[in-house]
Amino acid sequence: MGKLTFVDEALADLREKGLYNTIRTIESSVGAWVQIEGRRVLNLCSNNYLGFADDQRLRDAAKRAIDEYGVGPAAVRSIAGTMSLHVELERRIARFKGTEAALSVQSGLNTNLSVLPLLLDKDDIVFTDELNHASIIDGVRLTKATRVIYPHRDTETLAKLLEEKRAAAKKLIVTDGVFSMDGDIAPLPKIVDLADAYEAIVMVDDAHGEGVLGSHGRGIVDHFNLHGRVDIECGTMSKAFGVMGGYVAGSAKVIEYLRQRARPFLFSSAATPPDVAACIEAIDILEKSDEPVRRLWENAQFFKSSLKKLGFDTGKSETPIVPVMLGEAETAWSFSKALFARGVFATAIAFPTVPQGKARIRVMMSAGHSRKDLEFAIDAFAQVGRELGAIRA
Repeated sequence: MGKLTFVDEALADLREKGLYNTIRTIESSVGAWVQIEGRRVLNLCSNNYLGFADDQRLRDAAKRAIDEYGVGPAAVRSIAGTMSLHVELERRIARFKGTEAALSVQSGLNTNLSVLPLLLDKDDIVFTDELNHASIIDGVRLTKATRVIYPHRDTETLAKLLEEKRAAAKKLIVTDGVFSMDGDIAPLPKIVDLADAYEAIVMVDDAHGEGVLGSHGRGIVDHFNLHGRVDIECGTMSKAFGVMGGYVAGSAKVIEYLRQRARPFLFSSAATPPDVAACIEAIDILEKSDEPVRRLWENAQFFKSSLKKLGFDTGKSETPIVPVMLGEAETAWSFSKALFARGVFATAIAFPTVPQGKARIRVMMSAGHSRKDLEFAIDAFAQVGRELGAIRA
C-alpha cells in the first residue's frame, strides 16, 4: 500500500487544516425540512429554489412516465436512447428560453463539457471570469484554445484583453449568469456589447439563474432582455427545477452541431423517463404561474435583511443565495455544527471552494420555506453568532 501513502497524507493535511468535509446523509425527501441522523432539521443548504424537489405534481409526472416508458432508455441518445419525452423536453426548453432549439444532456456539468471543447480549437481564445464554476473551468481545460482569465465581473479589463487578442481566429466569452458562491450577477449587457464590438461568441451558464431570474424564472437573458444576443445558454435542471439533467439552448444550427458531435451526448446514456417527465412538469408550472418565483424572492429579501440587522455580513449577493461571511474555515465549520445542534442544516463553505479567509455559511433560500421557518433560522443564527463572536451580543 506504499504507493498510496500520498492519499493518507492528503487526508491528514485536510483534517489538520480544518478543511475535511464530513458529508451528512439525508434520510427523507428534500424539502424545507429534511431528516438527517434521525432528526428533523430545517434545510438551508440545497439548491431547491422553488421547492420542486418534493412537489407532488413532479412526483406524479415521474410516476406516470415510469408506467408508460419504464425506468431508463438503456442507450445513448444517438443510437437508441432518444425517446419522445426527450424531444418534448427540448421543445419545451426552447420555448421557455425563447430560443430556436435546445439540447438536453445528462447534467449541468455535461453542458459545459459538451459545448466548450466543440466550439474551440488551438488557434482560438476563450475569455473566462475568474470566479466561473468548476464545470466551466473543466470544460475550458478540455479545449486546445488559449485561456484568458479576466478579473471577476471586470468588463473594462475584459475590453482591453479583447483588444489585445483582436486577431484571434475565434473568440468566446464564457461566464456564469449567477455566481454560486457569492450570489452576484454577471454584467451580461456589457459583455454582450463587447462581444458585438469584437465579434466574439457569448456563452452563459445560467445554472443558478434558471427559475430565479427573469419573467417566470426564464433566466438571466430574459432578466436583461437580451434575447437573440447571447449565442449559447447552458443550465441545469437539478437546482430550481428540482430534478436532474442539463440543457443547451441557442440557434438551431448550433444545437444540431452539438447533437452530431458533443461527446457527453454521444457517449453517455440518456436521462431517465421519470427525470425528463418531471422536468417537463416543472416548466409547465412556471409557464402557468410565477408565484413560486415571487415567493422565493420574498423569502430571500426577508431573510437577508434580517441577518443584516443582526450585524452579519452577507457579502454582495443580488439573488436568493445568501453568503454569511465568517472568514476562517474553522469558524465556519464550528458555526455550521452549532446551527445543526439547534436544528438548522446549513453547511460551511471553505477553501478550495472559496478563497482562503473567505469561508462562509452559504444559505440557499427556497419558495418552500414558510415565514415561520425563516424566523426559526434567524433566531438560530443570532444565538450562534453571539456565542461565537460573529456578531455583537
